[in-house]
Parts: sequence; structure tokens; C-alpha cells
Amino acid sequence: MNDKAQILLVDDHPLLRTGVAQLIALEEDMETISEASNGEEAVALAIELDPDLILLDLNMKGMNGIDTLSALRDAEITSRIVMFTVSDNQEDVVAALQAGADGYLLKDMEPDDLIKKIRLAAHGQLVLSEELTELLALAIQSKSRKDNKSDAKTMTKRERQILKLISAGMTNKHIARKLDITEGTVKVHIKHLFKKLGLKSRVEAAIWAMENKL
Repeated sequence: MNDKAQILLVDDHPLLRTGVAQLIALEEDMETISEASNGEEAVALAIELDPDLILLDLNMKGMNGIDTLSALRDAEITSRIVMFTVSDNQEDVVAALQAGADGYLLKDMEPDDLIKKIRLAAHGQLVLSEELTELLALAIQSKSRKDNKSDAKTMTKRERQILKLISAGMTNKHIARKLDITEGTVKVHIKHLFKKLGLKSRVEAAIWAMENKL
């Protein structure tokens, strides 16, 4: 089984995609499995490849990053999705996190810092550039969760197991190995879990589990 974190790069600037892919290629524990230059292509590739992490540009021509993010979540993509942008506008950060992003990184980051953040995101952590406030992100996500009337009692025993493993930062591959089930089965359980709890991202799921003392 391939334990490398599989990453999909989505950006309408080929040079930037190439640069990030070259950085990732130097790492032993992650790999770029494909690239997309627009939102429509990103959704199609995400459905086909089911990557562990999607690094998504915010300001793309045509279908922008927020619309692409929403389309990915509507398509029940459970991959971690991190926005990668030049915009440090608070409204953009809020919109991205409310739409189900698992992080928000600025393109002026140092290469070493970017790789560290990508690695953290691939292992289930919320990642933000230092200029942004994590407490703001968590408050926004918490507020959006309070608007739904999800009931933990509707979860099956298996869904509870998987939610705990998501909270531990485990990937679908590792969850499948831990529970001795297929990766496809894990993916189905996560989709059902997110629908029941009204969640959009793995980070939201982990925070929900912590708040509800699961």
C-alpha cells in the first residue's frame, strides 16, 4: 500500500504548479498525482483520483476557488482541501472556511514553511499562514456547525470509530488498514458521517468530535 500523501494541485498558473510540484517531489512522504488548471477539471480529477489533499487556488479565471471548493464538497469529495492564494482578505478567509476548506495558505510563504504546512494538512490538521488567526477560523467553523441540528445518536458504531480515527489525523488509507476494511468503504462511511452531522471537512469533523467529547 502506498503511504505517500497524494496531492492534487489546482491553479491556473502553470509555472506555479510546476514549482510546487517540484518542491513536493523532493519529499519522501508525499507526491503530486495530478494537476488541474481550472475548477471544472479539478472536480473531475478529484472524483476520479480521490486525493488525500487538494491545494486549491482562490483567484482562478472562470470558476473561482470558492465555487470550486463548494462544487467539490457538493460532489461529496472528502479530501482535505487547502486554499492557496495571494489574498489575505478576512472575507476570503471566512468564505473559504465556511465553504469547507481545511486550511488557508498564502503564496508568499517560504518553500520550507509551505512544505511543512502541506504535510500537516495531509495529516488532518487545520493549516493557516502565520498572518491569519486560527482562533478566528475555529470560531467561524463552530458558528456554522451550531446552525445545524445534527444528532450524534444517528451515528453507527462504525461511523463513530471512523470519526475518532479522523480526529487522530489518520488518512483514509490508514483508517482502512486499522479497521481491516477497504479504502472505498471508509470513503462511503465518511460521506454518510458528514451528511448526518452537517459537516463539510475533516477538520470540522475532528473539532465536532472534540466538542462532543467523542
